[in-house]
Parts: sequence; structure tokens; C-alpha cells
Amino acid sequence: MLRHPRLGMGLLLWSLFSQAQAAWDVNMSPGVTDVSRSVFDLHMTIFWICVVIGVLVFAVMIWSMIIHRRSTGQKPANFHENTRIEVLWTVIPLLILIAMAVPATRTLIHIYDPSESDVDIQVTGYQWKWHYKYLGQDVEYFSNMTTPREQINNQAPKGEHYLLEVDNPLVVPVGAKVRFLITSADVIHSWWVPALAVKKDAIPGFVNESWTRIEEPGFYRGQCTELCGKDHGFMPVVVEAKSPEDYATWMGERKAEAAQLKELTSKEWTREELVERGGTVYQTYCSACHQAGGEGLPPMFPALKGSPITTGPMEAHLNIVFNGKPGTAMAAFGRQLSEVDIAAVVTYERNALGNSVGDMLTPQDVLALKQAQE
Repeated sequence: MLRHPRLGMGLLLWSLFSQAQAAWDVNMSPGVTDVSRSVFDLHMTIFWICVVIGVLVFAVMIWSMIIHRRSTGQKPANFHENTRIEVLWTVIPLLILIAMAVPATRTLIHIYDPSESDVDIQVTGYQWKWHYKYLGQDVEYFSNMTTPREQINNQAPKGEHYLLEVDNPLVVPVGAKVRFLITSADVIHSWWVPALAVKKDAIPGFVNESWTRIEEPGFYRGQCTELCGKDHGFMPVVVEAKSPEDYATWMGERKAEAAQLKELTSKEWTREELVERGGTVYQTYCSACHQAGGEGLPPMFPALKGSPITTGPMEAHLNIVFNGKPGTAMAAFGRQLSEVDIAAVVTYERNALGNSVGDMLTPQDVLALKQAQE
């Protein structure tokens, strides 16, 4: 037992401080775009102006306290006003503000100029995933977090990109000006990628614009930065920048997949095929709320095992999956999933998770509902 508590506390603080030195990093990242570097340069300019002001002000204060202290016999000055000093302390701050405003305005004009873009992408926030639509390309898809639940529940070691992994990253070409049209389908989200200096709120009924031009291939990660519900912390953003040649190849593959998906809608599916595909869809989109085994988290997230929805009329089951349930956390998946995936997950829920209704929903049935509601 230590006889000197202060010594013990000092050793503890020193130990904690020395351990923290390895991760001591307090500045912004310059990023990988012209805009992000402009923001970084503006930040450093304002920072050093503030440092100079702070040094001068505190230097004058400390000098005054030392030179004019009472112990030296100093007598306080007796005056009422000084026009020259009053003019100086008004003009000098004004000049400082102008010096700050000029580079700030130049940077803001640069940030808010999405004109003459090469690629236009609509970014839509959903609870809790992102939807990307390449305007004019007939390519769109959802991006979902893929960090295993075992890591989230502390049942497995955390990965290198814990909570920042997705199945389908947003792919953009290097060197092209990419314009983002950002909105939301349910609540307010915020699309943020710090390396690109892009952060825009996704607001239902509004479209916010932003843009970027990435200079280096690679992966750039971010998150939703607006508290948007239960799984707000599980809504990462991943952008993959490819060379123009690789991007063209990727876009061609995506277009081929979209054409193939349309063909799958007209395919004659068996119940077993739909159940197999539906299991994957369920684990990706539904298990976070209704649990992997369908037990749910009552009363907010009802169980699907033995539920009157999953064992009742097919029309009611399809309607709630397709249109959601107003006033609850049940989202509408009619626009989020393809006809095949909706048919598969409904068939899975009715013939798995402890249910055995024995029927099936076809993609053509889902397509008919979608056409009827358009």
C-alpha cells in the first residue's frame, strides 16, 4: 500500500498519459480530393491566425501583470478615453475578419459548385442502409453493413474495419467529377465521408447536392452522422474509387446483372429455390429486428415464428413487406428489394422460422402488385 496517495495518483496519471501518446492525433486529415485539401488549408489558416492572436493577447496580459504589479510601486493611470486606441481595436479585428473571410468564401464557393459533373448518383438513406442510383445508367442497388453480429456482440475479435464494412460499396471513377443528390426515404440521415470532405444531410422530401473528384484509387469510409434510430451506429458509408477502365468494366457487369435480374422475375421458381434465396435475404434485411430465428424483440419488433402475419393470408403478408406498417419501425421494402427477393423472403418466412404454411409467392405476383401501385 502506498504511503503517499499523491505519488500514487501521479504515477497512475503518468501511466495513462504515456499509453495515450501512441494514438495522439488531434488534427484534421488532408483527405484525397482537392476540396478536402482546401478545407484542410482553410482550417490551418484560421488556426494559425488564432494562435498568433492568442500569443499576442496573452503576451500583453502577462507583460502588463509583471511590469505593472503593485509590488514595484506602479501607480494606475487615470484617463477617461482614448480615441486612437478605440479606433485601433475596431479596425484591427475588422481587418482580421476580412483576412479570414476571403479564403473561407473562396473555399465555400468551391464546395458548393456541383455543376458540369461527369457522373450523377442519387443517394437515398433508409433505416439503416444506403441506396445508390446511377442516373441515366439503369443501375441501382442497396449498400448494407456486413460486420458480423458475433463481433458486435463481443463474441469474436473486432475486424480491421469494424462497423465500416458493406456488401456493395459506392463505386466511382477516379478523376471524374461525381455529383451526389442526397435524400431520404424515411427519417433524417447524414451521408459523411471525411476523406472526401463530403457531409450532407439526407432529409425526406428534399434533395441536397454535393460533389467530389477523387484522385487516388482505394476505399474511403464514413458513417451516417445523424441519429436516425435503433441501428444508427450500423449504417456505414464505403466509397470505392476505381480507375476509369476498371469503373467501365464494373458498370458493364452491373448492367448485365440488372438485365439478368429482370430475367429472373419471369423464371418459374420452385418453393425450395425461393426458400433458399429467401434465407439470405432475411439474414441481410430482417434479422436485425426480428432476430435470426424469428423470435423478434416484442413489443417493438414482433416475432415471426407463429405470427398471424406469416401464417395468415398471403395478401396481408405481402402487403406489409411491400408497403411497411405506418407508425412502426417496419420499413416498406417494395422499392428496396427486387421482385425475386420479396417473393423469396415472404416464402421463406412462411416456410421457415418454425412456420410451415406450405405455400409460395412468385416474383410475378410481386410484379403485379408493384404495377398496380404505380
